[in-house]
Amino acid sequence: MHLLIGDLQGCLGAFERLLALWDFSPSRHRLTVLGDLVNRGPESAATLRRLMAMGGSAQALLGNHDLHLLAVAHGVRPAHRSDTLNDVLRAPDRAALLDWLRQRPLAVEAEGWLCVHAGVPPQWSASNTLAHAAEVQTMLQGPALADFLPLMYGNEPARWNDALQGPDRWRLIINALTRMRWCAPDGTQDFMVKEGTDQAPAGLQPWFELPQRATAGTPMAFGHWSTLGLINRPDLLALDTGCVWGGRLTGVRVDGGRREVLQVACEAAQVPGVPPVH
Repeated sequence: MHLLIGDLQGCLGAFERLLALWDFSPSRHRLTVLGDLVNRGPESAATLRRLMAMGGSAQALLGNHDLHLLAVAHGVRPAHRSDTLNDVLRAPDRAALLDWLRQRPLAVEAEGWLCVHAGVPPQWSASNTLAHAAEVQTMLQGPALADFLPLMYGNEPARWNDALQGPDRWRLIINALTRMRWCAPDGTQDFMVKEGTDQAPAGLQPWFELPQRATAGTPMAFGHWSTLGLINRPDLLALDTGCVWGGRLTGVRVDGGRREVLQVACEAAQVPGVPPVH
């Protein structure tokens, strides 16, 4: 039995309650967490340790918050005022936590579902997505991580082109898989708008609504976009339901053609006095 789970963001208590609701057994069950394992919630380090301890029964994707942690840990970016990463950065097992984190994939296939944290450009098929993710994973897992991390930052190029090479290519791949929400009809990504689809900006569409996308008809699951709420369509699952902002943690069982939604309430876990930044 396989469960796809939305963004944890250090909300270990909600994660444990969801596992208990599912009556999780590592011998019978498998789960995939769709990225943003850490940050803004209260227990980032403990959440990583829990996932590590689950071994082969759990796989987890990298999200933008996870990449931010790696960048902060390597001195590439400063911590944000709203970050809650010190329990990782000051942990006695910091090196092991960070090394495990950087080994995580950016896209996987699970029970016939293509899983990413954020989105997929319309030009990519499912096989393209997995191949492009693997390109970046090789860099993140390699010996030159500290040199690679600064190359991630920036919003350009914003549109995929097969001729892209080097840092521009890697940056677009990372931005698509970990930050994408809205696109122009030609697939140009917009990173400024974060609202849900009821506030669609002129000239932009959610990436998954582009009619010409090569993954149309491919079952896809993603997190990242908490203002969407739960989307549960036959071939599309949006599973970030704002746990860390006082919403719910959502998991969907997808194996064997059966669909079952599991949700647990989550306390408002963001830092007091700090406005939500999704």
